[in-house]
Amino acid sequence: MNQDLTIAQDATAMSAKNTPTNPYDVIFSSVIGQDYYLLKQISPFAAEMSRLVGESVAEFCAQYSQSISVVELGGGTGITSLAILSANKQLTLLSIDNEPTMQNQAKQNLQQWVNEGRLNFSDQDALSALQSLTNNSVDVIASAYTLHNFEANYRKQVLIEIFRALKPNGQFINGDRYALDDVRAHTRNTQNEVAGYFKVLTELNRLDALEHWIIHLFSDESENHIMRTALALQQLADAGFKQINLSHRLEVNALVIAVK
Repeated sequence: MNQDLTIAQDATAMSAKNTPTNPYDVIFSSVIGQDYYLLKQISPFAAEMSRLVGESVAEFCAQYSQSISVVELGGGTGITSLAILSANKQLTLLSIDNEPTMQNQAKQNLQQWVNEGRLNFSDQDALSALQSLTNNSVDVIASAYTLHNFEANYRKQVLIEIFRALKPNGQFINGDRYALDDVRAHTRNTQNEVAGYFKVLTELNRLDALEHWIIHLFSDESENHIMRTALALQQLADAGFKQINLSHRLEVNALVIAVK
């Protein structure tokens, strides 16, 4: 559902310049490995947003001594899931994704956490999975690069269900494509993004992946999908959230935290 890494399953090993240089990268190199480093090359801001989602979950968990329940929308191959699981040893995670190829990768990548009883999976679509949750039952609902894939009306329903399922003072933490309201500036940033795809993927001789990313970007930018910032934040307010903060703006990407 998110991360768009199905096309990367057979990618060649990354070059020596991608050797992990910090503890966070070391963790991902050993668990997610190839998928993570291809994502870092193609879309470095996406990798950073996954890290920020995990960091924000850690900050939430630091306020409590008891176990924290987290639901992730669009677990994909497990990149953001691992960032969340690494945030706090006491949290439990339900990862939701209805794309079986990607979720099967996540199950293989994250088997250790399944064995520890900290990770479960749902193969339902996001809205159906959220609707199955009881009112006020989840501490955190988190996602990275999932909501922008939803058609606008479906996304609106998802936000309503997120608010309903969260406990009072619970948080919705989302790292995603929040399109700039300034259309001209947004277009410039998107053009720079596309140029990066061409540079990285032609060097890797992955024209198949380049085609996939360009086609997907057309969907992201379509009128019924694009998630303009002002409207996206207003929809969170309309759903009932009172504290809404957008931070860490990186071109078309941003982190949003909304508190119930």
